[in-house]
Amino acid sequence: MNPYLTNDLKPSEFKDYYFLKEELKEFCRKEGLKVSGSKGDLEKRIIHYLSTGEELTKNISKQNFHENPHEITLDSRLGENFKCTEDKREFFINEIGPNFKFKVNFQKWIKSNPDKTYMDAINAYFEIQNSKEKTKLGKQFQYNQYIRDFFENNNDKSLDDAIKCWKYKKSLKGHNRYEKSDLEIL
Repeated sequence: MNPYLTNDLKPSEFKDYYFLKEELKEFCRKEGLKVSGSKGDLEKRIIHYLSTGEELTKNISKQNFHENPHEITLDSRLGENFKCTEDKREFFINEIGPNFKFKVNFQKWIKSNPDKTYMDAINAYFEIQNSKEKTKLGKQFQYNQYIRDFFENNNDKSLDDAIKCWKYKKSLKGHNRYEKSDLEIL
């Protein structure tokens, strides 16, 4: 268990540290809280608990898995609340090929274009694949962002060096973004 993550931690202090999802789940188990959901869900649940001493009773994620199944065609609209389900994955694999994946930028495009067709989505997929633009990583991928930033500034260092710096950085209070001063641990 992370020594910083205790039930007497203030919510504002909780936000100052980086915790692995497994550490958050372990804390929830110990305190009798639900352990399901994304890392963000767990963080919201813990912040509520640290603030009130009570379990968050409402559902954090808006999960609606009961979509009306229908046949997908190239002319079908993507629609609001698009979910990356197996039938949709299978459709795209059949149209695009076996290397198809629901990557972040493609998912963002789909979510922001609910009135477009699956044919439009296929065209967008290839444009995104051919783009040189790097994917902006979400908040939950702080480790990945740190490692990416580390190597942008230190291409002569090893992954072991990057991991040592990351472990040092996440043990400190405050943000977890890469800084040149992190190299002092090496």
